[in-house]
Amino acid sequence: MAFNSKNPFLNSKRFSSNAVSRAEEVHEAQIIDYDQEMTVSGTINKTAILFLILCGAAMVTWWMAFNGINIMLPAMGGAIVGLILVLISAFKPQYSPYLAPGYALFEGLFIGGISAIFEAMYPGIVINAVAATLVTFLVCLGLYKFGIVKVTETFKSVVVAATLAIATYYLFSWLASLIFNFTPVHYGNGMMSIGISVFVIIIAALNLFLDFDQIEKGAQQRMPKYMEWFGAMGLVITLVWLYIEFLRLLSKLSKK
Repeated sequence: MAFNSKNPFLNSKRFSSNAVSRAEEVHEAQIIDYDQEMTVSGTINKTAILFLILCGAAMVTWWMAFNGINIMLPAMGGAIVGLILVLISAFKPQYSPYLAPGYALFEGLFIGGISAIFEAMYPGIVINAVAATLVTFLVCLGLYKFGIVKVTETFKSVVVAATLAIATYYLFSWLASLIFNFTPVHYGNGMMSIGISVFVIIIAALNLFLDFDQIEKGAQQRMPKYMEWFGAMGLVITLVWLYIEFLRLLSKLSKK
């Protein structure tokens, strides 16, 4: 049954048109809000874009290296600029849509350069490091997806603490090697050095679970759209770290 109001204001055409207009505005606002929320699929797409950029940039320095062109400037410059962009993004995640592609570009220059150096020294090492990184990623993704590994607060605390400890050790050992002509224990191909590399790889792999959890929780909490770039950037950073550590471990094993 139709409702016919006796109120002349409610019966006016102006109110009817305003009501429809407001209803459309609310509906459109809801759609806009939904489109501006972080999603897992959106983060996956952003991750794929970053990898394409990174691989494209890596091919540039790779080509330069094997054509006799000095790659130290673009490789080291890429590493430094990439680090700066990561630090900025950590404090200003809303700028991630611009910083993440920039990071992938400059980090790609570094990755291509360091990969070319390792490949020249140990032929075939790059494809093995890429394969090891990919397998580790897929295994960790499967363990997370099927709930075999659950990211609890204790898990996060342990992984973050271990990651910070590794970063601190790398920093101080590097400074010590510069100041005191000290040779860090993780250099060389001794059992201790190999053991450290294996430990670091395990911690890097565990960081993948934190990345997966961050992306999933971000989508569940309906975080802003730019967090897709932030999440994708974090995932790429972890995979780059994991790849470099595999290069280091395989190079040590190749010396045995």
